[in-house]
Amino acid sequence: MRLSARGYHRVLKVARTIADLDGAESVGRPHLAEALAYRAAQDRVALAA
Repeated sequence: MRLSARGYHRVLKVARTIADLDGAESVGRPHLAEALAYRAAQDRVALAA
């Protein structure tokens, strides 16, 4: 997905938050996938504006 270091860390932070809300001990693939989906949605909105 061509993430910069900053983008990578932001996705990890969002994934950690999602995992916390899910009650998980660690970040799993579903949490990362959801975080990346939010990033992709945000990118589409930015391109449309």
